[in-house]
Amino acid sequence: MKKNPAFTIIYEDETIIAVNKAAGISVGGDRWDDSKERLDQLIAGIMAEDRLFTVHRIDRDTSGLVVFAKNEKTHRLLSLAFEGRQVEKRYIAVAQGRPPWDETVCDLPLLPNGNKRHLTIIDKYQGKKSLTRFRLLGSAGNYSVLEARPETGRTHQIRVHAAALGFPLVCDSLYGNGKPALLSSFKRNWRGDPLEEKPLLARLGLHAVELTLTVPFGASAGANRLSAPLPRDMAALIKQMEKQAGFSISESNSPRS
Repeated sequence: MKKNPAFTIIYEDETIIAVNKAAGISVGGDRWDDSKERLDQLIAGIMAEDRLFTVHRIDRDTSGLVVFAKNEKTHRLLSLAFEGRQVEKRYIAVAQGRPPWDETVCDLPLLPNGNKRHLTIIDKYQGKKSLTRFRLLGSAGNYSVLEARPETGRTHQIRVHAAALGFPLVCDSLYGNGKPALLSSFKRNWRGDPLEEKPLLARLGLHAVELTLTVPFGASAGANRLSAPLPRDMAALIKQMEKQAGFSISESNSPRS
């Protein structure tokens, strides 16, 4: 079976490189196991630059957009932009359940608890301020497609907030039941063999789809708004959901100001 590439390049200029990361690979070093394959090292291996600077991270099990700086000045500018919330982040998530709302906000404070499972917990006393805006894009069966816009950047923020609202992400074994997404769960008159059925999505249903810098950056306008298309497994699941339920995330997925 052909293995999917660890990343594809979305945008590159003399200051940054933006890639669409596959699920299952860490952006940088893992303090518990530094032997794992790392995105930063893979990218640096194909570039002429001596160093690659990590600007931000997404979870190992999350797919999508990651940006690296090629020099210290750019790294400093982009790091300040992320810290100052001058970067708008947008994710597409597939969750279990059917939210009763079209839009909602979760602002529960979060605290990493430091164990080897990398869990983040809700802690109203010691947790850091955290805020995620959710929008329902469509539902089919017991699955829903959500747009998530985190305004802070806590570890596992979207996953914890979605679970706290009662809608954990598909295949999330840390904050949900870890079950994969099955076509039989929402397709009408499905007649397959339940013992032979293969999941449509068997990894975490979360994809970093877009980054927008709210301040001008780079020599090209392309550096200010970057997007990463959905991976094939997630796109296939959502297409089947759209077909069965009659909605279209291409129509409801346009960014909101």
